Amino acid sequence: MAKAPPLVWGLLIVAVLGVSSAGAILSYLDEIPPIMRASWRLQITVIMLAPLAIYQYRQMDEISKNKLIEKRTLYIILGSGVALCAHFGAWTTSLDHTSIAHSLLFVTSHPIIIVAGTAILIRRPHILETSGALVGLTGAAITLLDAKNSGEVTLFGDLLAFAGAVTVVGYIVAGRILRKWMPVFVYALPVTLIGALLLIPISILLGENTSPIGWLTSDLLAWFVTLAFLAGIVGHTGLNACLRWLPPLTISFAVTLEPIIGTLIGWLFFDESIPGRWTWIGGLILILGILLVIKGGDEIELDITDE
Repeated sequence: MAKAPPLVWGLLIVAVLGVSSAGAILSYLDEIPPIMRASWRLQITVIMLAPLAIYQYRQMDEISKNKLIEKRTLYIILGSGVALCAHFGAWTTSLDHTSIAHSLLFVTSHPIIIVAGTAILIRRPHILETSGALVGLTGAAITLLDAKNSGEVTLFGDLLAFAGAVTVVGYIVAGRILRKWMPVFVYALPVTLIGALLLIPISILLGENTSPIGWLTSDLLAWFVTLAFLAGIVGHTGLNACLRWLPPLTISFAVTLEPIIGTLIGWLFFDESIPGRWTWIGGLILILGILLVIKGGDEIELDITDE
């Protein structure tokens, strides 16, 4: 891996800020029902991804283009889109029922979930992964001391955010399979489109009385465009660009700051309240656990590479 130019570190900071802004902005837009709010966000992201995906598709060789239409590829893309739909539906709804801090802490706990699935289905976890999972679960339990049946933090909202973490695992696993040969935007475009479209009938079935394409005439259009651009393009695209110069471990460690940064963005710009004492204590322990899990996974990959 080439030595990282100084500007890459600036790009990493901007990308993490972009990703971290999503929770605060989505929470601020709560006059739009949550499921349709998630769909609008993904619909606008699709429009932004389209020209990038078309450009990358044109650069692909014929073998890769043919693989795109194989049944296995199409099934994985469909499954990933369903997972993304469930992730955004659960997570966006959680923002209406719990604090930004709790929502971000629980939705970013997916590395711990991956450890559990890996232990059951694939291999014995690294000692750091096991330790990190236990530490993370302890931290999560401590944060729940601030949860109440009503008020800013609720157990129901935290469970929805955790469901968002569980469901995003499907999107991550699918991405790891397909991204070995498929360009990032060629993968992201159909998956994001599927997620956006599936959220529409769910919104209707739940009685959300909002137009599926209401964002076209909404007074909040500028906010949704900002959300899609900052989180989807600047954030995720920036992180993918950083992978050219920085190791995945560095990127993963940086992204674990999302709950802290997202909470600060909510407090500074959207009048969100400061988290309670147990959220600070448990949240930092949870983040520590996630860091240990990520480090343990990196050690496993290094061992495999050395063999």
